[in-house]
Amino acid sequence: MTVLPSPGPEVPVRDVLLTCPLDCPDACRLKVTLETGADGTERMAKVTGDPDHATTRGFACAKTVHYPARQNHQGRPLYPMKRVDGELVRIGWEQALDEIAQRLRDILAISGPSAILPYHYAGTMGLREGTHVHGFFRALGACELDETICASAGTEAWSMGYGPRYGVDMQDVPHARTIILWGINSLSTNSHLTPWLTRARKNGARIWHIDPYRNRTSRFADTHLKLRPGTDTALSLGLAREITRQGWHDAEYIQQATQGFEEYRQAAEEYTLERAAEITGLSVQDIAELARAMGQSSPTYIRVGYGMTRHENGGTALRSVSLLPAVTGDWRRRGGGCTLSTSGAFALNRTRLGAAHLIRPDARHVNMNGLGRELAPEAGIEALFVYNSNPAVVAPDSSRVRSGMARPDLLTVVLEQAMTETALLADYLLPATTFAEHADLYTSYGHHSLGYNPATLSAPGEARPNSWVFAELGRRLGLDVPELFWSMDELLASVLDTGHPYLAGITPERLKAEGSVPLNLPEEFLPYAHGAGTPSGKVMFTPAPRYIPVQAQLSAEYPLRLITPPAHHFMNSTYGNVEYLNRAEGTEPQVMVHPQDAELYTVLDGEYATLSSEQGQVTRRVRVTADVQPGVVVVEGTWWGLSAPDGESINTLTAQTLTDLGAGSTFHNTRVRLSPR
Repeated sequence: MTVLPSPGPEVPVRDVLLTCPLDCPDACRLKVTLETGADGTERMAKVTGDPDHATTRGFACAKTVHYPARQNHQGRPLYPMKRVDGELVRIGWEQALDEIAQRLRDILAISGPSAILPYHYAGTMGLREGTHVHGFFRALGACELDETICASAGTEAWSMGYGPRYGVDMQDVPHARTIILWGINSLSTNSHLTPWLTRARKNGARIWHIDPYRNRTSRFADTHLKLRPGTDTALSLGLAREITRQGWHDAEYIQQATQGFEEYRQAAEEYTLERAAEITGLSVQDIAELARAMGQSSPTYIRVGYGMTRHENGGTALRSVSLLPAVTGDWRRRGGGCTLSTSGAFALNRTRLGAAHLIRPDARHVNMNGLGRELAPEAGIEALFVYNSNPAVVAPDSSRVRSGMARPDLLTVVLEQAMTETALLADYLLPATTFAEHADLYTSYGHHSLGYNPATLSAPGEARPNSWVFAELGRRLGLDVPELFWSMDELLASVLDTGHPYLAGITPERLKAEGSVPLNLPEEFLPYAHGAGTPSGKVMFTPAPRYIPVQAQLSAEYPLRLITPPAHHFMNSTYGNVEYLNRAEGTEPQVMVHPQDAELYTVLDGEYATLSSEQGQVTRRVRVTADVQPGVVVVEGTWWGLSAPDGESINTLTAQTLTDLGAGSTFHNTRVRLSPR
């Protein structure tokens, strides 16, 4: 007789609802399962989606379901560490904070606050641990970091035409009849839009995808237009010309709600279907068919991504595309319009958030895309504080960045949750808490609900929130800035102290009780139906966008364009230490090469090849595929260099060149050559 083992004791579990902190428009409300171990300590065991959240609707993305592996990673920094004789060794918090504070005193006394540089981005989207903590550096008068690595080109482009960034409510998308996903792989980077796209398709909508290579969203769409990288402006002006020529534009809307249309129309006039096709690599028939769909099968909903902004001409490209709903008048129709970001609807009181009122008119500004240049000895930076970012991997010209961070005379302090390549370069590595271990407030740039997280798990080891670290340093330096020492309740009271109707009835008490609270938007939210939040009150067609080719033209020496879009299983570099997600993306970074280019440059599928640019070179395994177009190579995902065969980040190849608007990054502007290793 077989004797079955008796079941072990039942593990106590409970579910909590928390907002995802990561840099994604979905800002999911997560259902997090916590298990209590034998020692009585709760651990994150499982992550799914809140079934009752209007956007999340019960599922989490393919990345974040694996957050427990990151949360509980055996290599997570849990104690303060200091570099001694080239190695990071454990020390106590008092020693770490006292020594860092003393170094800052010395720098302030000799070189002044402009020698201190904070470097940060969206490792957490929380307003406390991601934004408010900047107040420490503003109290010092340190460098002001211009956060330009992602959204600045698109933000300035949108502001020129529309003012605040409003978007189509996701739940209105099923009313659209023509849907254009332009420069965004939304099935990977905005996955909670997909159910609404599917519903729209069932209602009769046709879905178009415009992107330089074929990916998950291309395969989901009804039609994929594989345009040449950096030619989006020419396509949008060609569409505008054809729509206007056919009389499909909304003359009444243009007259009532916009300004400068005649100048815009004249600028578009030179972009005939034939010229637009020549520039973009698309067919005349495809462009004409899309124009007809936009003109005759309305409403048209355009979801734009930041991908098109990653070129020298990227700001103009996004601005040009975003103006198309003003040509067709789709802003007046439910489900019609364009979405880049919904963040403008969160009309919080930000006057004291991050001690913004302390930014000095004469503060030294540093564009984060130029970090490599700013860390050169002659640039005068003597202390670098990195939090919520991994610049050794994600910053342009990353070899130069790493070289600068390794300067023996530079004080490098890193606050981190993972042992990243940036953390490995720290002089002081300070262990940071995750979103489940501290309280915070979250907006969204993809939907219209605020999210509040209480501190739910006890921090492991001696991990501390960013806000605690900077408050402790502030005390040691004698900073008399009340905002630096705010509690979570004080922050909530301040940012919710606004008379804006979208925030009416949303109090700290309600937010803490409900966790996720929708904004008070009109039942039919048509933000640009009658104009825009520009100084004129109109949607601005002027100055008219014009297609200007990038200066980094392909050449005999560098004949290929490299683009580096997001990978399906990655969130920038956040999940670079999660083994399962690395395996899901193929274990190591790969370069996608068109068969014609593989033959031309004698590289073989599955073999290693060298990619070289003006900045440097990397080794990547080749994947030969017709998903890309001739003349374009694609490396998906911001892999840690530690996962690459040569230990190099793909940003070894990218330059510190800036966009035409917003001084943004140009990651897709890189020209390279390809050769067998």
